[in-house]
Amino acid sequence: MARSWVDKGARRLHLVDLNGAFAGHPKNEAAIRKILKDVGSEVDVQLGGGIRDLDTIERYLDAGLRYVIIGTAAVRNPGFLQDACTAFGGHIIVGLDAKDGKVATDGWSKLTRHDVIDMGKKFEDFGVESIIYTDIGRDGMLSGINVEATVRLAQALTIPVIASGGLSGIADIEALCNVEDEGVEGVICGRAIYSGALDFEAAQTLADALNG
Repeated sequence: MARSWVDKGARRLHLVDLNGAFAGHPKNEAAIRKILKDVGSEVDVQLGGGIRDLDTIERYLDAGLRYVIIGTAAVRNPGFLQDACTAFGGHIIVGLDAKDGKVATDGWSKLTRHDVIDMGKKFEDFGVESIIYTDIGRDGMLSGINVEATVRLAQALTIPVIASGGLSGIADIEALCNVEDEGVEGVICGRAIYSGALDFEAAQTLADALNG
C-alpha cells in the first residue's frame, strides 16, 4: 500500500503503529522498516504510535524516518517532548487529539482538562515542527473535517497545523485549501481513500491547482 500511494503521487506518508500506541512501545517496527527501505528515499515518512523514549526516536530516524509523531507522551511527559525537540530538532511533530477543545490521550480513551490551544502554544515553544490536530469526534466517521476548530488552532500558532479526522471527500480538500494561508499545511487521508469516498489523485490535483 505504501508503494501504491507513492506511485499515485503522495508527497508524504503517514504511518501509525496502532498496536504500539496502546502498548506504549513499538509493535510494528519490522513492517515500518520495510516501508522505509522501499519508499523512504522518495517521500518523507512520518510515524506515530508508542514512541515514548529518545532511543526509539533515534532508531527510527536512523532507519530513514523523516518525522516522529509524539502524542500521549507529549501531554503526559512534556519534559520528554522538550528533550526530543532539543536532540532531534526539525523531526518532531506533536499529535493533538481533541474533543470540544479539550485534549485526549491514551488512544482517545481519556479526556483531559487541557485546552488544545494552550497545549499547542506550549509545544510550539518547545520547538516542535508542526502539530497534527485530530477532532476525535469525527475521526473515521467521514463526516467532514472540523475546519473551524483546525483554523482556530492554526491562527493561534506560528508553526503549521495538519488537519486530521473526518475527511469525507473532495469538498473537504477544497475547504482546507481555502484556509492554507491561516497556517493549515495539509490533511491526513485515511479511511476516505481506502473506502473510495475520496479519489486521492483527484484530491492532489485539486490541491495543486488551488495552492500550487
